[in-house]
Amino acid sequence: VAGLGNYGLRGTRHSVGMAVLDRLAARLAVGERWRADGRCCADVAVAAARGLELVLLKPRRLMNRNGLSVASAAKMYGLSPEDIYLVHDDLDKALGKVAIKLGGSARGHNGVRSCISALRSDEMTRLRVGIGRP
Repeated sequence: VAGLGNYGLRGTRHSVGMAVLDRLAARLAVGERWRADGRCCADVAVAAARGLELVLLKPRRLMNRNGLSVASAAKMYGLSPEDIYLVHDDLDKALGKVAIKLGGSARGHNGVRSCISALRSDEMTRLRVGIGRP
């Protein structure tokens, strides 16, 4: 599960993917286990949920380069694009509204575009979190 955003701009609406991952890590009782992993240039925490091992990932890159971290982590953990969930902001959704989308285009989102390019696939599941148009 990758929370897309701009690592240096945490707390902004554009980095809501990372905030969602922080909350998810806390709910899975691994919020204190984040570690910087230079191999994929990301903060990583591993959690168990309902018999599955989850790799939580917050890229340490700017949004338009997030895909490099996601692709590196996918290779490290032996994941295919279909195994990956991207959590990212969506300007076209009202603040706080969420939607799940399976595959398809980036719809203008630079972080998703970067992931599609780096993974050479658009088959990732996306959790789109509405941030509205301020």
